[in-house]
Amino acid sequence: MKLKLTCLVLCVFASTASKVAQAPSKNLAYYLKEAESNSPLLKDFKNQQRANGVDSLIVRASGGPQVTGSAAGMYAPIIRGYGYDEVLTNGQALEALLNVNYDLLNKKRINNQLEGIKIQSDSIKYAGQQSLFDLQRSIADQYIVAYASQQQVGFNLEVISLLEQEETLLKKLTRSNIYKQSEYLTFLVTLQQQQLALKQAELQFKNDYATLNYLAGITDTAQVVLADPQLQTGVATIAQSFFGKRFEIDSLKNSNQKNAIDLSYKPKLGVYANGGYNSSFVLQPYKNFGASVGFTFSVPIYDGHQKKMQYQKLNLSAKTIADYRNFFTRQQQQQLNLIRQQLDQTDALFPKINEQIRFSKGLIDVDRKLMRTGDLKVADFVIAINNYLAAQNLLRQTNINRLKLINQFNYWNR
Repeated sequence: MKLKLTCLVLCVFASTASKVAQAPSKNLAYYLKEAESNSPLLKDFKNQQRANGVDSLIVRASGGPQVTGSAAGMYAPIIRGYGYDEVLTNGQALEALLNVNYDLLNKKRINNQLEGIKIQSDSIKYAGQQSLFDLQRSIADQYIVAYASQQQVGFNLEVISLLEQEETLLKKLTRSNIYKQSEYLTFLVTLQQQQLALKQAELQFKNDYATLNYLAGITDTAQVVLADPQLQTGVATIAQSFFGKRFEIDSLKNSNQKNAIDLSYKPKLGVYANGGYNSSFVLQPYKNFGASVGFTFSVPIYDGHQKKMQYQKLNLSAKTIADYRNFFTRQQQQQLNLIRQQLDQTDALFPKINEQIRFSKGLIDVDRKLMRTGDLKVADFVIAINNYLAAQNLLRQTNINRLKLINQFNYWNR
């Protein structure tokens, strides 16, 4: 019965391994591309930029002559001597005019508005790019987690395969009275623990992989093999930091607002013309077609020093921007230095861990030979297996931590 059960377990694991081998392989670049393509937030930012392009066209159109049509009619009856003064109202009136207005001194204002729209467009572009970087960091982090879970499944399969080979041999040696039944049962418990660990690892991988698809907006649930992330750290580029552009845009907005204040205190000169029909119907209404031209001019003289107050607000805003920029630059440098330090410390662990794995694997190989002759306690072999498991888990966790640190470094190093 036990032999049949063992064969069944081997068939299941062989089937699982075969399915994994046949599953298509997908890398990190695929999920990054899918996430960018499916993100509604990134599409929102693109639409906002298109809307900004329309705004610039509206501003340009507002700088040209503005033509409007207007009409008004009025009738003021006098009943039995009661009514509005006919000298003032003429009793009735009809007006239908075509008006043309043009501001002669609006070129600088229009250019300043267009500059403001361009700055707003740059701000939206920056926000969209930062959202993309945030999305890429989240996808990469989850990909690393799912990849680690996949590695755990593969490693558990490897350990179970090793234990099952020894279980078959140990069963024969137990039947030959070389090993006690209690020792065989101790080994069998270890095997069952690893089989349970495999089930847990498979469940964890399914959850982590489903989360990865969820973040990337992918509905496909087919089994895949995740390729090695192969992340590499770039060269530090604080001098040309992407995040520093945010403060540059804020400074440009401040400057644009200052120009708008200056232009609001400039003289304004406009001309207008109209033509149409305007009549009170009192005298020769059929001759009341005509036209008129004129101009408007205004210049600010005194408003209680509001211009100076607005300048003061902008100066305070500029100081705030500078303070935030300086603080963020220091934080970014500290963040990169800390991550770099952690990476160096992590890299220093790999030789020691690999050496421990080599010794653990060598001890297992020696113990396997001794077990065949009955010169080894089963408990010692279980200890060797557990040491090998601990070393491999440490290696895998250290490698995952390293990949996450690289992902963080590449995010801040832009």
